[in-house]
Amino acid sequence: MGRSDTDGQATFLAAYDAVLRRWPVDVTGIDVPSPYGSTRVHSCGPEDGTPLVLLPGGGTTSLAWFANVEDLCRDHRVYAVDLMGDIGRSVHDGAPLRGVGDLTAWLDAVLDGLGLAQTRLCGHSHGAAIALNYALHAPRRVSRLALLDPTHCFAGLSGRYLLRALPTLLKPTAARQRAFLSWETGLAPEDPAWRDFLDSTTTATRSKVVAMRRPRPRDVRACTVPTLVLLAEDSRAHNARRVAATARRLLPEADVTLLPNASHHSLPTERPAELNRLLTRFLS
Repeated sequence: MGRSDTDGQATFLAAYDAVLRRWPVDVTGIDVPSPYGSTRVHSCGPEDGTPLVLLPGGGTTSLAWFANVEDLCRDHRVYAVDLMGDIGRSVHDGAPLRGVGDLTAWLDAVLDGLGLAQTRLCGHSHGAAIALNYALHAPRRVSRLALLDPTHCFAGLSGRYLLRALPTLLKPTAARQRAFLSWETGLAPEDPAWRDFLDSTTTATRSKVVAMRRPRPRDVRACTVPTLVLLAEDSRAHNARRVAATARRLLPEADVTLLPNASHHSLPTERPAELNRLLTRFLS
């Protein structure tokens, strides 16, 4: 790692810690070993609360839940995870991540390390794809499943979205990322620490993102876990109404809801009151 890379990672970690200091509840950081490396998990809420594991979208880390944890941890012991192979304080220095099977094996190891025989599971975007695949892999370990504007679950990403995202993927800068997020959300992040953190993610040390394939429709139809699919009505990552129709067809028992005045990247941080209400109602 060169000097500029080291400086960029230091800037990112400083912004990471600044957001963590603003969490509205007491939080404990845990490093959970696995065959793939060490996973950082932030835990909060009553120790005897029902376990709830939160998986963030790609490039946002466990800190993305700062606007939700106060409501969620009233009834839950919350475990917010930095995804293995993504930016954050998880360290991918073990076995390679080659696909969905490795991600589900990694999450198996994390739950084992936390001592969780069963948990409620919630994911956003890429984290939702991991969550759905995990529920199909180990349904007895997931008592409830919440998918927030999930990608690579019921549809792929739109071509226009991928084209807009390409500059930030090829050569990430704060300016490019701000332009992309502004296009998708139509607003700037309200929290200044979160805004600075998003800028800093463009300098964070990155590893190769694991490509996700959509589960086969027949496998999704076989899902027995009670499920909430909460879609951002204004999402530009995909056509939310088409995704909702597919989700209802594959999971007729699921609660599939469109969240108004929400976009893919405004979840779960911006104007979180309605999201929190729907999520806590389903989980409880």
